[in-house]
Amino acid sequence: MNASKCYFRYIEAEEKIDISFLLKVKHAVRQFNFKRKPTENIQTLCNRIETNVQKVIAKKNKKNEKTSVNTKIKIAVLDVNNQEMSDNYSCKDLFEMEGPLKVQICEQFYEAVFNAPWIININLPKCLLLGFPVYPENFETLYTIKEKSDFKWYTGNPVNNQGNIISDIHINWILVGNSYSYVPTSVDVGMKLKLECTPGNDNITGPAVETISTSLVEAGPGPCPFEARHQFTSSILKDSSFRCVSYNILADLYCDSDFTRSVLHPYCPPYALQIDYRKQLILKELKGYNADIYCLQEVDKKIFNNSLEPFLNSIGLKGLFYKKGKTVSEGLACFYRQSRFELLEEENILLADAIKTLPCLESIWNAIKDNKPLIDRLLDRSTVASATILQSKDNLKEIVIVANTHLYFHPDADHIRLLQGGIVIYWLNEIRDRLIQKHLGKRISLVLCGDFNSVPSCGIYQLYTTGIVPDSLPDWQSNGDEKISNLCLSHGLLLGSACGTPPFTNFTVGFADCLDYIFYDKNNLEVEQVIPFPSIEELQAHTALPSIVFPSDHIAIISDLRFKI
Repeated sequence: MNASKCYFRYIEAEEKIDISFLLKVKHAVRQFNFKRKPTENIQTLCNRIETNVQKVIAKKNKKNEKTSVNTKIKIAVLDVNNQEMSDNYSCKDLFEMEGPLKVQICEQFYEAVFNAPWIININLPKCLLLGFPVYPENFETLYTIKEKSDFKWYTGNPVNNQGNIISDIHINWILVGNSYSYVPTSVDVGMKLKLECTPGNDNITGPAVETISTSLVEAGPGPCPFEARHQFTSSILKDSSFRCVSYNILADLYCDSDFTRSVLHPYCPPYALQIDYRKQLILKELKGYNADIYCLQEVDKKIFNNSLEPFLNSIGLKGLFYKKGKTVSEGLACFYRQSRFELLEEENILLADAIKTLPCLESIWNAIKDNKPLIDRLLDRSTVASATILQSKDNLKEIVIVANTHLYFHPDADHIRLLQGGIVIYWLNEIRDRLIQKHLGKRISLVLCGDFNSVPSCGIYQLYTTGIVPDSLPDWQSNGDEKISNLCLSHGLLLGSACGTPPFTNFTVGFADCLDYIFYDKNNLEVEQVIPFPSIEELQAHTALPSIVFPSDHIAIISDLRFKI
């Protein structure tokens, strides 16, 4: 902090005022922090500051018998005329007064600074890999605009010439970057990283804060198969074309367990299953696709808040998170490129609630509501679906409903998935009809992404691509106790699978098949490019997925779509 300034921050959400300043006591500089109520009067504030400062001074002086521990110190808030302010004013009143105001503490006078940009928390990832972007994690600020803030990256050798580890303060730091993220190079391997951030906004800058990595830059896994796919996505699309990605990124809560390490994915080194490692690969992979729309599944809420959203936002993408039901801490995420799309509105449903309450689903509910074993299982699911309504900025007559979901996984649940698929498409059809009425003269298109846990031969694919599934479909009887009779699903949308039916979108030792799709409105959109999938040799190079070069057990599916003329 600037030693000549006293910082006041009004935290409206918590109804408190934070106050910070530096004060030299004896031969050391001490930072003081106070949290006060906005309604507290100035005299009470001064008394509190005096009490705390007096304690620190007394502690420093307790061994010096010549100094009285009860020496009175001067604390005051001074107005623009350098007059002490009346205790009729509250702490909150200070934010609205004509300045400059000053604060006297002992013999020192401080400039009072109100709501300066402020860093609450910042740190660096635990895993630092050569060639993979490093960025500030858990980056929490007040009154700060990231684009107006200054970021400086340094690298330093934590070992001296004699080969001994030295403390961070003795490292010779070398400036290597000045943007929000930094990609370590080969000379950084074995080094520590330091980030210094000076927060700013449109008016002023705040105190700089630095954070130093707790680990060293590692060599990393080398080339990853997704980097070969990046050759087909080297630039951002324009005009009538846009790129869409659907990707189940494998939630940490399903990955970080002894069962996962010993039973599900024993072929994957434990370090490569850790989210600190996997998220570095995920971020580099997503960035390289240069997509306009990302629909992600199995997104941990913390990973969204601390990693995905801030990093992808720094490259022009806005993110929305849709948590699953019950106590599940993962869910769906939709990111869109702000230079190409504008958010009009968004909706999401918990399928277990929607089936009972939405009028558009009444026909499905009436057909199954008396089947108790089925209803108990269906309503116990935490499955959600999202609809993010985007207006194209390049094509003003075009509105896209970007839908995302992740259906129930169990092997004996084809009937549950088909019901869930019906719920989703009926709901989306109603949204589409409403938007057509609301936005007359504009064209409404649907792009439905997700992990449907359903192979192409099952009813989900048939429902979406043909518009109908009869009551005789075998899926309805995938569980004898819950079998469904006399239910036919249909819709009027003409959908196609943008990436077709590739052999694998999920590839593990126990299972490998196509489960993920990007369904698109064939009336209004056409496929311009499908990004090639990794080869079977690449998938099997480390036995299966996930691996040291594949951060998930799923493969991202990517398609370039174009608005039809």
